[in-house]
Amino acid sequence: NGWFVLFTTVLIMGGGFFLLSLGRRLYNRPRPYQTWDIQPLIKKDSLGKSFPSRHVFSATVIAMLALLINPWLGGTMLFLAAILAILRVLGGVHYPSDVLAGYVIGILVGLLLYL
Repeated sequence: NGWFVLFTTVLIMGGGFFLLSLGRRLYNRPRPYQTWDIQPLIKKDSLGKSFPSRHVFSATVIAMLALLINPWLGGTMLFLAAILAILRVLGGVHYPSDVLAGYVIGILVGLLLYL
């Protein structure tokens, strides 16, 4: 039973990350520093693949897993994932819609862990 839980958790989280990455690659949205005349505060050399944010998705889906184990820890981690989202926008590497999508998709994929 423990192996099944581990397998399904890895499958859900890893599958979500894979599908999110595939969608990013296919959509290939330019990053803010490509379309605006700004120098990003976060050092980033890559072009495109801005939507949705994988950093925010990953932090959020991990927080959803933590929420299953310890609600206080999971809630704190969800809050920190939201802070990360704000920092990614302020850093100039994502649009608000990129991080919002990453957060929402992270919650939705995380909800699959509750099934």
